[in-house]
Amino acid sequence: MTKTLLLSVSLLFSGILSAQNENSHHCSKRDGFGAQFKSASLSVAEIAETEEYDVHFYALDLEMTNLNTSIDGTGEIHGTSRVAMDSVLFELYDGFTISDIRLNGVSTPYSRVGTAIRVPVNIAAGVNFAIAIDYDGFPATGASTPFGGSGMSNDSSPTWGNQVTWSLSEPFSAYEWWPCKQSLTDKADSSSVKLTVPDNCMAGSNGILEATVDLGNGTKRFEWMHRHAIDYYLISVAIAEYVEYNVFANPAGAPSPILIQNFIYNNPATLPNFQNDIDETVDFLELFSDLYGMYPFADEKYGHCMAPLSGGMEHQTMTTQGFFTPWLTAHELGHQWWGDYLTCGSWSDIWVNEGFASYSEHLMLENLYSTNDAYDDMFNRHDNIMSQNGGSVWVLDTLNENRIFSGRLTYDKGAAILHTFRYIMNDDADFFQALQDLQVDFADSTLIGLDVKEALETSSGLDLTDAFQEWYFGEGFPTYSARWNKVGSDLILEVSHTTSSSTPTFTNPIDVRFSKTFGPDTTIRLDINSNLEQFTFYNMGNINGLVGLDPDNYIINEIGSIVEDDNLTNSINDLTSKNDYIISPNPSKGNYTIETEMTGSQSFKIYDTRGRLIEEGSFSNSTKIDLTSRLNGNYIMQLTTESGDTRVKILVKN
Repeated sequence: MTKTLLLSVSLLFSGILSAQNENSHHCSKRDGFGAQFKSASLSVAEIAETEEYDVHFYALDLEMTNLNTSIDGTGEIHGTSRVAMDSVLFELYDGFTISDIRLNGVSTPYSRVGTAIRVPVNIAAGVNFAIAIDYDGFPATGASTPFGGSGMSNDSSPTWGNQVTWSLSEPFSAYEWWPCKQSLTDKADSSSVKLTVPDNCMAGSNGILEATVDLGNGTKRFEWMHRHAIDYYLISVAIAEYVEYNVFANPAGAPSPILIQNFIYNNPATLPNFQNDIDETVDFLELFSDLYGMYPFADEKYGHCMAPLSGGMEHQTMTTQGFFTPWLTAHELGHQWWGDYLTCGSWSDIWVNEGFASYSEHLMLENLYSTNDAYDDMFNRHDNIMSQNGGSVWVLDTLNENRIFSGRLTYDKGAAILHTFRYIMNDDADFFQALQDLQVDFADSTLIGLDVKEALETSSGLDLTDAFQEWYFGEGFPTYSARWNKVGSDLILEVSHTTSSSTPTFTNPIDVRFSKTFGPDTTIRLDINSNLEQFTFYNMGNINGLVGLDPDNYIINEIGSIVEDDNLTNSINDLTSKNDYIISPNPSKGNYTIETEMTGSQSFKIYDTRGRLIEEGSFSNSTKIDLTSRLNGNYIMQLTTESGDTRVKILVKN
């Protein structure tokens, strides 16, 4: 299926302009060569060199301690050439001392310029190679690497007092502590991490702990093996005096219980303080397995390593987390599906990671806590989003870490627009089916925002081009206002909106809630196609007022004025006297006749209650509609005059 090209953007970096568009992004996901050329440490030409080979396996065998960030050991890169190559380029912080580099087990010369290391080779396309690097020293710090310095940290917990060494490589800091290729689109097929640490410590990492070896010299080696595809920034280490606390999840369809392995500070008060919160991970994993598909690393584990950071980092199969709350734990666990198993194909599309993980928090509240908790969560996100007028979820400046990880745009607006897309689709079965389809179609791979658009469209049958242009790539939010009036038993409604930023119009549907003289309120879903829309509702005698626009908070919006306006009567009365449509019979068994005295071409669209377009056409003075093959129920007809005036009618089939 050919995608509609939404935009083409030129990205400026390292003094070079590089055009990026949908097609180049899409290719990057599939073949790796289109990866977005951005790096805080390498030039564009150097990054292009790294794309000449595929990484298959990373192996780390390191001596470390919880007392400082020193590293002494070996890192291995196993790969395959994509083209004929005369050298293999990878990265390592230039503050490390390299004692030896071996190519396929044989010591080899190499060149080193800054962080770029080249190992000479003479190989054709499709040749496997293994490079081992022996190195030692202290990783980069903020002082030594102004654009990074976060790859490895050491600190003591201010609350619990435990001293920890831990990694955090996202987005560009893996090279600060181990030799690697920092390409989102080139996941390693598997990884091995062996950590030799003081024997009073434990060391956590990705995958399965296959062995713990007492070396008899006051140290132990923890041997971790991960047999799943993994991106460079998700490989992790954490070393501290830990105790192990394990629980098991049993999601529906899992062949066996899933281990949730937790390395908690060896402090008598820490585990009792967090145990109930840690235990909730079981409920969250079972919920997300139901919504998104089975936990993708069910054959290995999920888990946590504690470290004194202010939040968490979704290291694959073993999140590094500073504390435990339902929101934080659900967010980092959600990343195992969105960010780890499926990873953004460029930092411009970080929404694939953080928007979905943030929405996982909301889904946790919606399904396991109260309706009020979920409502308040989305209300607070909207409040934060609208604290400023502009800003796109899609990221232009991907060398600006503050912009990549903007709490307002990437996290809160990223979650909020998922809530909006879910509302537009108007069918949870379709929405979650699309998410599950993405998990299958992009397993162990990378994707971009437009891939999500295509999956939602395929599942729903809707065209979401405008929605993504306005909410994902666009900026700002609408402020809705309404005027209404009763004309006899009919109700006249005018809905208008202004916008806060560069997006001129938001064309998503919106709910309008009316109060009744007796009985519960009535909510009607309206299509908004312009900044000013007018609607007429017939035989609404029991309606006595308009009490809310978007009352359930599906759309990021402000509310302007909602007023009853007698001046609306005369202008609309002229329309309703003859410039209107008569539909008969209604209700019916499915056959309807539409008549009008208006001249010119008229058009109609009929939607089911899920928002799917099921019929459309045009006519002059009259036409017949046949819904006899459709299920009984309500259908929404949108009628548009030649001048663009719109009416909404409800068709009842019984």
